[in-house]
Amino acid sequence: MTLAKGCILCHQGAKMVLFVTGRCPRSCWYCPLSSDRKDRDVVYANDRRIETPDQIIKEAEMMSALGTGITGGEPLLRLDRVIEYCRLLKEHFGPDHQIHLYTAKAPTDAELAQMKGLVDEIRLHPPHECWETILDSDFMRSAHHAKALGFDIGFEVPALPDLEHLAPALPALDFLNINELEWGETNADEMRRRGYELADGVHNAIKGAQAWAQSLCQHKKVHWCSSVFKDSVQLRERLKRIAGNTARSFDEITEDGTVVYGVLEPDIGASAACADLCRQGLGEDGYALCGDHIEMAWWLLVHGTDKLPGKKYVIERYPNRGMVVEVTPL
Repeated sequence: MTLAKGCILCHQGAKMVLFVTGRCPRSCWYCPLSSDRKDRDVVYANDRRIETPDQIIKEAEMMSALGTGITGGEPLLRLDRVIEYCRLLKEHFGPDHQIHLYTAKAPTDAELAQMKGLVDEIRLHPPHECWETILDSDFMRSAHHAKALGFDIGFEVPALPDLEHLAPALPALDFLNINELEWGETNADEMRRRGYELADGVHNAIKGAQAWAQSLCQHKKVHWCSSVFKDSVQLRERLKRIAGNTARSFDEITEDGTVVYGVLEPDIGASAACADLCRQGLGEDGYALCGDHIEMAWWLLVHGTDKLPGKKYVIERYPNRGMVVEVTPL
């Protein structure tokens, strides 16, 4: 199996996901984009909203990123951003910072020329309706020209019926990635209308999607990317990298890359006394004063409950003050 260079870094959790716009001229019924991004001209690095370019560098440094994946929406609608951000990343991290770009548009010769030397790998998404005539499509013309310019070039498509129509394109490609079809908030109605069902009650994968890809996946250039892998490997490894760089001395990093710590909300009038107790027992690096509450190692909070008056609970969340996963009262 020929794995794209960008995919190798994704397996390591070393690829930052840079979402450059939610705008897109297409209306693919299977698009899984969430409502807070779909059709909105916003920028995100991983799950963090970006307002200034320097925030992109900070997010990449936070996870010790070895590369970046450019996605959308349709990134080529904001080619100016793609060029600006890729140049910024290459200048800061060096030419070995591997950048791939995902697009549902067949890039023109002029667009490819502008991206040369900044984007390393292009992942074309020919829409489902053009698969049957793929060799006559603009996507093949773009693929040939991109290859001639030195890009790594491939297709990346969701698992849908008729995937076998893409087989004739394989000789011209470096890889073909098939993503397991996923149920999302914005495509749920279309999924129901087509009679699709979830494969299980845990993940968003669609029942039967893997069977549609089975024959094509026998080819050495074809890679199957499952919903389970994205949830259980790719995201977890990225979170571990971020946690390793941002966790405080008292945060516990879990095997899933989340961080766990204890929170004390002192009783009224007891804040100073609680802070003194923490200072005496935990040292300067053993706790953090955070406005109206104190954060510390969760196990110390559990075992020191009687000495610290106030509301106490344990938080598990994504690293760097990310999404809260669970709150456990004590």
